[in-house]
Amino acid sequence: MFQGQIDFGAATPVTDTAIQDVLFERGMYWSSGRAGIVDLVAAHKWFNLAALKGRVDAIPMRREVADMMSDVEIAAAQRDARAWMTTAY
Repeated sequence: MFQGQIDFGAATPVTDTAIQDVLFERGMYWSSGRAGIVDLVAAHKWFNLAALKGRVDAIPMRREVADMMSDVEIAAAQRDARAWMTTAY
């Protein structure tokens, strides 16, 4: 349990780009195998969401991942992204 004090005057505000950076990092996590496995469906999902939020470099990453996926896997990733958008916002 946190028992300190937060200095709100010195706190750095979250920028408008923070969410797209987090989404992009999740795509990198799953596409690179940092978890010990590569999950292309998850990587495509997160790159897709990052691109939708304005992260321009997520677009070629999503394309690169999609080139290694079947049509069924791409459809699953898109379905997962849509589901995330409806629950997150």
